[in-house]
Amino acid sequence: MRELNPETSYGFDVIEFADRTLNMPLDPWQQWLVVHMGELLPDGRPRFRVVLVIVARQQGKSHLCRVLTLYWMFIEDQPYILGMANKLGYAKKQWQQVIKVATANEYLKDHIPTNAVRKTIGEEEFRTEQSSYSIAAANGNAGRSQTLDRVIADELREMKTWDAWNAAKYAQNARPHAQMIAITNQGDDTAVVLDGLRNPAVEYIETGSGDPRLGLFEWSCPPGSDPTDLEALAWANPDLGGRTHPDNLIGDAHRAVKAGGLELAGFKTEVMCQRVDNLDPVIEPELWAAAATDDPIDLSQYRDQVACCIDLSLAGDHASLVAAALIDGTVHVEVVQAWSGYGCARSVARELPALVERVRPRVLGWFPAGPAAELTADLAAKRVPGRPWPPRRVQVEPIKTDTAAVCMALPNLVRADIWHPDDPMLNAHVAGARKLMRQNGTWVYQRASGSPVDGLYAMAGAVQLARTLPPPRPKLVVS
Repeated sequence: MRELNPETSYGFDVIEFADRTLNMPLDPWQQWLVVHMGELLPDGRPRFRVVLVIVARQQGKSHLCRVLTLYWMFIEDQPYILGMANKLGYAKKQWQQVIKVATANEYLKDHIPTNAVRKTIGEEEFRTEQSSYSIAAANGNAGRSQTLDRVIADELREMKTWDAWNAAKYAQNARPHAQMIAITNQGDDTAVVLDGLRNPAVEYIETGSGDPRLGLFEWSCPPGSDPTDLEALAWANPDLGGRTHPDNLIGDAHRAVKAGGLELAGFKTEVMCQRVDNLDPVIEPELWAAAATDDPIDLSQYRDQVACCIDLSLAGDHASLVAAALIDGTVHVEVVQAWSGYGCARSVARELPALVERVRPRVLGWFPAGPAAELTADLAAKRVPGRPWPPRRVQVEPIKTDTAAVCMALPNLVRADIWHPDDPMLNAHVAGARKLMRQNGTWVYQRASGSPVDGLYAMAGAVQLARTLPPPRPKLVVS
């Protein structure tokens, strides 16, 4: 570890420049950041060629980026600087603010040549005698046909593909002293570039394996934090108590928790800087986690109360058989079997009768309009070669309740009336599902990420069947 001082980090000069020249002093968290992101290697190159900064909204990211841009232009004389954002208008606002500060500053304005500002749309540029600052929207043209020394990528979470990042990043290949700064709050599973940088950075921090010139500087709430916990919020909001008033965050937090869904997911990503798999989850992750148990009930002891549901993914690459039983007012869920791989329906058709015979549920169901309907046609018609079908006291039939009604009922039940076994497959299918709205305002499940959702459908169907089973028949007593 090198001692950080004005000789080993350009961040100290940035702090002094912001304070004395610009009269735009940096907050303590910003000062710490520029000192560490500005660390230099012994040969003078930045230690971090790529810097990823994750911090909550309204903490001074734009202020920091303006200071950095002005420092690079007027102190370091970096030849080519690019600022990009998901929309050109956002990048232009920052560009205009930089020009406004520079032209009004008594120390900087004398270093701005005549005709320093070019306003042609798509060719915006601000120049000094040695430096050029241009802007671009975050698309595949950002930085192309240019050679870049510094890049600021604002709101990295909005980059859904690698096109813009690659266009700008590879424009730095011939610049040994180049640096790229990406600054953002957290995102969801569509933030592919953010995840693609953060994940290997975390791996390097934890294991030492990876790219040592990728720097991650993150302010975020600890995993599992209560959104209304002010101490936890301070982890992601380093300006808390300054421009950010605690009452504002707490008020927003209570409303988000009460509303759930998109509002809560937005609060987590933008204020808590927590990764959210799905901005509009079918089941709130906290509720699902709270309904998990490390000691699930053995449903084989409650055969007269067990219902099973089978479902197949739309792509035909995954299938799930889930059981549920209503016991003392609570539904207990169990994953009986899961199949994966394209063409797995053949394995399901071959193995399902034996599984049903072993489990002996009161009922085996499926969604008649779903992809499992064709798979179960032979079972419903009682054509199972070489096997008595159905097993004694097992009813085999499609679910009669409307699919949307079954899907919409499940989230409320998870709040208090369901225990699940914390099965990894089921967890992935729940996390990867979102609502597919129908014209009448109802909704069903659809996949939001790479994970199929047949396990969630099978659970919802099994829960519905278990809750609507008639009372068990009394046992036959011979006297």
